[in-house]
Amino acid sequence: MDAQEIIKEQVNGHPVVLYMKGTPRMPMCGFSAKAVQILQACNLPLFFSVDVLEEPEIREGIKLFSDWPTLPQLYIRGEFIGGCDIMREMYESGELQQLLEGLAAPD
Repeated sequence: MDAQEIIKEQVNGHPVVLYMKGTPRMPMCGFSAKAVQILQACNLPLFFSVDVLEEPEIREGIKLFSDWPTLPQLYIRGEFIGGCDIMREMYESGELQQLLEGLAAPD
């Protein structure tokens, strides 16, 4: 499977996917750390994440998949939401909490 197929499977196979640098327990950049904090503040302590530093094909492939040049990238129910700044704005307005309402942790 190529990177685009893997990404499509990940995005469609999990209710919430965060492509980030590092892991939720050990983010490797400030933007990824902030994205994790925002999701946790939305009462979503567990979610599917992909450490793009460990998967270089995914790191480049996700930018093509979303047509978005930066990381982290958040997907909810298969839809690209945006990066850290968009997540923050949506959190502050309450929109992100509404999108995440009722979503369970990953299998």
